[in-house]
Amino acid sequence: MQDGRAMHYSNVFQVVAAVCREAGVSCVLVGGFAVNYYKVTRQTADVDFLIAKEDFEKILPSLKGEGYKVDFAQDVFARLRGNRLYLMDLDFMFVDRKTLIEIIAHGRRISIAGQKLIVPCLNHLIALKLHSIKHNPRIRESKDLPDIINLARINGVNIKSSEFKALCLKYGTGQLYRKIIKGV
Repeated sequence: MQDGRAMHYSNVFQVVAAVCREAGVSCVLVGGFAVNYYKVTRQTADVDFLIAKEDFEKILPSLKGEGYKVDFAQDVFARLRGNRLYLMDLDFMFVDRKTLIEIIAHGRRISIAGQKLIVPCLNHLIALKLHSIKHNPRIRESKDLPDIINLARINGVNIKSSEFKALCLKYGTGQLYRKIIKGV
């Protein structure tokens, strides 16, 4: 947003990239678009980002100025709905700054719709999905477990390695690890 007037963008990625750039904040593309980057085809109805909560507070007024409104918010998450056709819904997951910096440092720089964005490295993406399932299994397992299994299979992850098992046990559970082994 410049001079208090909404800019006109052709897609959600342009909106988020411009708003973050203007506010001097960073976020990481996660969810279905990050999964797609790692060659796993998955449909998604929204765009998911990882961000520090204080940075989200910095960009929220500009996102509202571009046509978004807060649909749902809690301590670790916010969902925004767009009021224009090109504005896919946005989900923001909040992490502490140290975690965000670590994920950015190991992330992959990609281009989507002409915008430079960051997706987590494969291990961080899997860790985020394991964490999500661990803390909300009833809702997240049916979506995130198949993503993990497909990410591992398609990207040649050695799921029987001690490193992968340690990742699963640190961010998920032993039961999730066994389901992954069985699924791959």
